[in-house]
This record gives sequence, C-alpha cells and structure tokens, in this order.
Amino acid sequence: MAKSKTTIKLADLKPAQGSTHSSKRVGRGMASGHGKTSCRGNNGEGQRSGSSSKRGFEGGQMPGYRQMPKLKGFKIINQLKYEELNVGKLDALNMKEVCLDCLKKAKKAHPSADGLRILGNGEVKSAITVKASYVTPSAKEKIEKAGGKVELV
Repeated sequence: MAKSKTTIKLADLKPAQGSTHSSKRVGRGMASGHGKTSCRGNNGEGQRSGSSSKRGFEGGQMPGYRQMPKLKGFKIINQLKYEELNVGKLDALNMKEVCLDCLKKAKKAHPSADGLRILGNGEVKSAITVKASYVTPSAKEKIEKAGGKVELV
C-alpha cells in the first residue's frame, strides 16, 4: 500500500477562518452610518488626509514619558553581600578560627551575608586562623605576624 504525499503549494495557502475581515468602508453616504465626516470628527488635524501626530503626543497635555521621573544608575541583580571585619576586632571575638559560618552561629554576622572580607584596620595579638573570601594585604601581614594563618575560601 503506497503512502500518499500531500504537497502544499503557495497558491493554496489561506488565512485561518475568522482571522481576517474586510475593512470599514467610510464616506459612502449618510445611510451607511459612516458618511459625511467619515468617523473623523468635524474639524482639525485628524480630519485631514495624511495626518499623523508625533509619537507620544497627547493633545497638548504633558506626555506620560515626560511626567515620569528619570531613572538614575542601575541595580545589580545578583550582587553578593559581604560581611566586613577589621583585624582589630578579631581578638574581641574570642575565637581560634574565624569563618563566615562561625560568625553567623555566634550572631556576629548578618544571616544574609554571602562572604567575609577581612580589612587591615587595627592590630591583632593572638594567633587566629581566618577563612575569608578576601583579605587585604595589610590584614594578611598582621595576622601572619601574630602567628595566625589566612585561608581564602
């Protein structure tokens, strides 16, 4: 049994039923309901043929795009929130190992923080192991000078 192939020709294509309709015929006498002014009103720019007002024109009213405030800058949607900690505050924490999870458990860091940054302001006296996303060169030098270790996570 041979399979029959149906071929579509460009001449056979038609729009879907109900998707097209004939355009409104205006200016064909008073009885049509669209006579005399042809649904364009009585006078003014809109009644003339070939008329078109500029984009955003609202009849003399201040256009909506000019009423809206201008946006300044942009917002980074996937920005990471870092908890910043100075070297001078490490001794006050009384921890042998300082990491973001340890600080969150001790409620010393915000729960929504994504990383830990150690900054170099102050002095450290005890040997502390620090696990952070970023450590400034001066902070690293001060921690290692006190006998501690720095690990980048």
